[in-house]
Amino acid sequence: MVLDVRAARNQLVEQLRKAPKASDPANLQSYVGSPVPVLGLSVPTMRAIVAAFAKDHPTLDAAAVNALASALWSGVIFEEKSLGILLLGRYEKILDDDSWKLAARWVDTATGWGLSDGLASGPIAGMVHAKGSRFRDILRWTRAKNIWRRRASTYALHRFVRDGELDRPFRLLEQLLYDKELWVQRAVGTWLRECWKEDRSRTEAFLRKHARGLPRIVISVATERAPKTLREELRRKR
Repeated sequence: MVLDVRAARNQLVEQLRKAPKASDPANLQSYVGSPVPVLGLSVPTMRAIVAAFAKDHPTLDAAAVNALASALWSGVIFEEKSLGILLLGRYEKILDDDSWKLAARWVDTATGWGLSDGLASGPIAGMVHAKGSRFRDILRWTRAKNIWRRRASTYALHRFVRDGELDRPFRLLEQLLYDKELWVQRAVGTWLRECWKEDRSRTEAFLRKHARGLPRIVISVATERAPKTLREELRRKR
C-alpha cells in the first residue's frame, strides 16, 4: 500500500498535540537549547507514537520513510523534528543513500543539543556504522564552519564506541581536540569519556599525548571516571 505522506504527517502531528505534556514547554525549550517552540513532551511519549505508527506500517520502503521524515522535519515545533529523527531510527534497517543525504542536510539546522545529539547519535550514527565509507563524510564535518556539524561528527561515533571499535573515533576526535567552541569541546570530552569506558589504557595514552593546549572542559569531562591524579597531571601539562 502506498503511503499518503501528507495524511500520515497530519495524523502524527495531531497525536503530538494531543499527547500529555511532561514538562513546562518554556523550561524544556531552554533545557534542550531549542531554537523552535517546544510542546513539552517526553522522549518515551514520542517513541511510543513512532512505535505505534511502525506497527501499523511494517512494510514501508526507504522512499516513503524519507518522505515522511522530511515532512516532519519541516514542521515548526521541536517535537515534529524529533519525530522525524525517531522515524528514521525506527526504520534503520531499510534506510538508503537518500536517507543519508537527507539526514546529513539536516545537521546544520539541528541547532541546540537536543536536536543535534538526537540526530547524530541516532540515525546518523547507525548509517555511518552500517556503511563505513560514510565515515569520510563525518571526518570532513570536523572542518565545517557550523559548530553543530562539528559537534555532530562526534556523536555520529556512537555505534563505533559502543562496539569498542575505537580506531576511527580516536582519528576523528584528534581533529577536534583544540576546537574553540565550548559545545564542541564538551562533545569531544564526552566521547573520550565513553572511549575510556571501553579501553582505559588507550584513552589515557591518547590524552597524555595530546595534553598540551587541551581545553580545560575536555579534560574535565573526559576524565570523569579517571583517577584524580590523571586529571591533575593533564591540567599541569596543558
